[in-house]
This record gives sequence, C-alpha cells and structure tokens, in this order.
Amino acid sequence: MPQQFVPVVGRTGKPLMPTTHKRANKLIPKGRAVRRFDRGLFYIQLLDREDGYTQPIAVGIDPGSKKEALTVKSESHTYLNIQADAVTWVKEAEEISTRMRRGRRYRNTPYRPCRPNRRQGQFRLPPSTHARWGWKLRLCRWLARYYPIQVFVVEDIKAATRQGQPRWNTCFSPLEVGKQWFYAELGKLAEVRTVQGYETKQLRDTLGLKKSKNKLSDKFEAHCVDSWVLANNYVGGHTTVDNPAMLNITPLRFHRRQLHALQYSKGGERRPYGGTLSMGIKRGTWVKHPKYGLCYVGGTSKGRISLHDMDSGQRVCQNAKPEDCIILTTASWRIKKERSKALTPHG
Repeated sequence: MPQQFVPVVGRTGKPLMPTTHKRANKLIPKGRAVRRFDRGLFYIQLLDREDGYTQPIAVGIDPGSKKEALTVKSESHTYLNIQADAVTWVKEAEEISTRMRRGRRYRNTPYRPCRPNRRQGQFRLPPSTHARWGWKLRLCRWLARYYPIQVFVVEDIKAATRQGQPRWNTCFSPLEVGKQWFYAELGKLAEVRTVQGYETKQLRDTLGLKKSKNKLSDKFEAHCVDSWVLANNYVGGHTTVDNPAMLNITPLRFHRRQLHALQYSKGGERRPYGGTLSMGIKRGTWVKHPKYGLCYVGGTSKGRISLHDMDSGQRVCQNAKPEDCIILTTASWRIKKERSKALTPHG
C-alpha cells in the first residue's frame, strides 16, 4: 500500500509541506498540532510554527465534459488524486426557468418593478459555462488552502471551429470564453501552464501508461492518469505511478427557490418549490446520525429532514429529527474513496 500523506498548515493557516500519517500522529499527542477536517480532507494545523521550507508542488488538471481529474504532486511523492464529476445540469435548469418566466408574463399576478441591469458593462459568463468552470476553480482554491502549490498544469481543450467564422473560437464559443476566464482566475492562485492533448498522450506513452477507454469509470486509468502525467512532467521524480489512491468527489445539485412547482397541486394551486435550508440546516451539510452514520442533509417535510448516503447519494430516510444529527460541516459535494491497484507500464 502506498504511503499516505497529511496536509499541514502553519499556525496562521499558511500551507506547508505534507507529512506522513505516522508523524502527524506523533505531533498531535505532544500538543504541537491539532486535527482538522475539511469536506473529505484530513489535515493538521501546527501550533508552534508559522512558516517552513517548501518544495515545488504542481497540480495537474485534466478537464472533461462528464468527469475530470486533479493530481497534487511533488518530485518525491504524489499527495492526492481527485476524480470529480462535472456540473452538467445548469443548462437544462436555465431552460426550464426561462419557460416558467415567459409563462408568467401574461398572468395577472403581482410582480416587482423592473430594475436596471446591474451587470451592464461587466464581463459575464453564461450560467452553464460559469458553473462548469467555476466548479473546477472551487476545487483548485480548496487545494491551494492546504498545499503550497507552485503551478497548475492544465490540459488545454479547444472548441470546434466554424467555417467562415474565424472569431468564433476566441470571442463567442462558450467553451473558449469560459476557459480563458478560468485561466485568469487560476493565475491569481499560482502560475498556470497549458499542455495540448496530443502532448499529454506523448507523455503518457513515454512512461508506458495506458488510459482506459471507459470515460465514466471510477478507476485511476480513466482520468487521473492524465492529471498525474501532467503534474509529473513539471516536477519530475517518477517513471511509474507511486500512489494511485483516489478521492472521488460529486457536486451536489441544489434546487433553488422557485415561485411555484411546474405542475398544479391538488385543488388547482401550485406549491412553492426549492430552497437551500431544511429545518434551519443548510442542505448538503454533513451530519453524523446514530443509526445511519455519516450522511448529508437533503429536503424537509412535516418537521423532519431527509438524509442521503454519502457514497451513492441515495436517500436513506426522510424522517430524521434535526436534534438527533451531529453537524460536522457544511458542504456542496459528497465524497467516495476509491483505491486501485498500482499501475505498471504496459507492453
């Protein structure tokens, strides 16, 4: 089993070099560090140090339409591999919202006066584009809090060109516009380097690594192999994968508050729909229940809340009492750990 590492932050929260579980367990009883936990990531905070020596750490990013991967690596060790599901539901949700809004225009119902466009003259991304690239940026910001990241190495993706429209790629394509916004925001955290897709394949073939054809697989070979290759190309140090353990992350979908549901309820009325609070608890919050263990909070009904399984996302009950739940942390994703066998060169 590959050696596991724990992120370390100084007394003021500055990220330092990760340490081993064994050393972390020695520092905590001595009173030199305290345990911390942030949405699937266990780390320690030192009480007697604010700063320390750090080595170059790179984060390889392999974007995707359904799944994507991130790898945190230094020359000596691979600290973390993440495979995350992409945000894919925003475009459909916006289409439904538009239909509902247009249907209300011809009803004799109260409405607020029209307000001036507060975003006029500002850079604005389409909602679905902002959600897709914003999800990647949230993960990168999360990692930058606990690792001294020096560079982000991203596999550059390009939109299909349109015949006779040379400006489409750079000025109008949602993918290209969102990508450039992502690079600009990512550059505020650390240096950004891009690698073309064919270059990633060459690097992978040079190391003798093989990528799975099943893009929806939860195995290291599906996406993390590319993010690992990208990070390793910058920091070096390995010719084979030293740590294929993964952390699978799935973003949670929250149904925002709507004026009413799409379909009529009994009696010809439409009930209000959506919201992000359940009995005063933010939906998605991780809780510990005496019967169901680690779960996250879903909807609410009749003074009770529903709990969902952390691994599959399936609802395990809908009559849990809020007072029986121990609140751990608010979150907008769920996690699932997946360990795969160490990769070896093929051939």
